[in-house]
Amino acid sequence: MAQMKRTAVVVASAMVALTACAPAGYRPADPAAAEPVAVAAAEPTASAEPSPSAEPVADAPPADVELTEELNGKKVPRMGKVVTDQDGWILYRFDKDTADPSSSNCVDTCAEVWPPALTDGNPQLSGVSDDKVGTITRQDGTRQLTLGGWPLYRYIGDKKPGQWKGQGVSGTWFVVAPDGKKNLTCLPEGTPKPVAPPSDSGGDSDAGGSGYNY
Repeated sequence: MAQMKRTAVVVASAMVALTACAPAGYRPADPAAAEPVAVAAAEPTASAEPSPSAEPVADAPPADVELTEELNGKKVPRMGKVVTDQDGWILYRFDKDTADPSSSNCVDTCAEVWPPALTDGNPQLSGVSDDKVGTITRQDGTRQLTLGGWPLYRYIGDKKPGQWKGQGVSGTWFVVAPDGKKNLTCLPEGTPKPVAPPSDSGGDSDAGGSGYNY
């Protein structure tokens, strides 16, 4: 019995010492702290809290960059499950991107028509699982949100929040569902063309069209 007591004291002392030597905020019972290496090795999620040394100040987005501050999963009439930003604009994904690894192939004039959902790495989430949300670094150094690995975009052809005129455009752009998959509800007839980029149309982004009248 004495031997068992001594063993228990040694084990308890070792656990106290381990906790005392751990970084501030470490909690042995916290599942999120159990595998920090696995979290760091995977694609970083928007909800991650990187250490100050891991996220240099230079990576902060420029002051004039419009950020997507919220991802909201919701249902809208006819379309069903969608994801919107903080202003209610519906977000899209692009078939020519890749999800594993996450990568965007929409740059230059494409990104004028389909503005990337940029982030500072800390969006507010509602109706979207944080383990589905991540980020990629674009060619210009900005960070873009991903959902289920797929980079997210807005469409300048949508003239008011809640529209989805980008659905099915070029046969490659689709409304994104809260799990990152394509929402294939309410597909247009034929293959709509995208609106013209502002740089080609003198700021008139109504050129082209999707065939939706709402």
